Amino acid sequence: MKPVFVALLAACAALATGASATAATLDNIKARGSLNCGANGQLPGFGMPDAQGIWTGFDVELCRALAAAVFNDPQKVKFVALTAKDRFTALQAGDVDVLIRNTTWTLSRDTQLGLNATAINYFDGQGFIVRKSLKLNSALELNDAAVCVQQGTTTELNLSDYFRANKMRLKSVTFATLDESLKAYDTGRCDAYTTDASQLYGVRLKLAKPEDHVVLPEIVSKEPFSSFVRHGDDQWFDIVRWSLFAMLNAEEFGITKANVDEQAKSDNPEIKRLLGSEGNFGEQLGLTKDWVIRIVKGVGNYGEVFERTIGQGTALKITRGQNALWTKGGLQYAPPVR
Repeated sequence: MKPVFVALLAACAALATGASATAATLDNIKARGSLNCGANGQLPGFGMPDAQGIWTGFDVELCRALAAAVFNDPQKVKFVALTAKDRFTALQAGDVDVLIRNTTWTLSRDTQLGLNATAINYFDGQGFIVRKSLKLNSALELNDAAVCVQQGTTTELNLSDYFRANKMRLKSVTFATLDESLKAYDTGRCDAYTTDASQLYGVRLKLAKPEDHVVLPEIVSKEPFSSFVRHGDDQWFDIVRWSLFAMLNAEEFGITKANVDEQAKSDNPEIKRLLGSEGNFGEQLGLTKDWVIRIVKGVGNYGEVFERTIGQGTALKITRGQNALWTKGGLQYAPPVR
């Protein structure tokens, strides 16, 4: 055999070995009997345990949707609380199977970390909260202000960019965790606190006197939140991505927890494909034919999860806005199952 051909065979074998070593996430989850999901742990409405240790929140429900798809049981999830600083290393090390934790999709995170963003599950943007007593009407009035911010986040970078672009002086005060930075703001170490606008609704509830604080009107960045998985496992990437798409498509077709069984009898070909009565789309993912039924029965469609965790009926009272379906003036749009 020619040396070049032997080398080529060896290279192919090495690639195959590497692929098989990394493309086992679903098998590992099934063997373990539960999903390990990287979550926030400190963010009301999105991801944190209550006094009884039960996790609740928008991101939490997306984790449970994956468990429902794999196990037909949304409770088969172990939540791992991760700070902004350690979230990526935990996923890289295999401590969690997926990161669903208010994490912004950026180019460098897609290319330098050995990770992939799967799909935008929440469109957000960065804002500021200040004390009403300061009588500020705009973030442009924060020149020379001390601003509390969490380390290792796009928030920290955006803060610097915003002040530099507007030729303002900045005194950033950084902390490793959300609770530390929020406590510093609440005790007066900073004039303002900055984070994603969705978080501002939740963190204001954690302040000693929430009514004494106001969110300024400016949104100073684009923060498309996504779930993240490791490079090298296309099957698991597809499962995480399409579980979100399934929830969006279910909402678009009016499929809910309450009516999913009835909808499974529909003659609509798009609904039949989505709910598994036509085609083998679940099997193509390595799941069962009824994978979407499992998700919707387990947690509901995207809109149901949104309203239950952060919507108008909750303490956060977040409007759908950009996170409404494309058919209702929003940006949420899922590719078809076909």
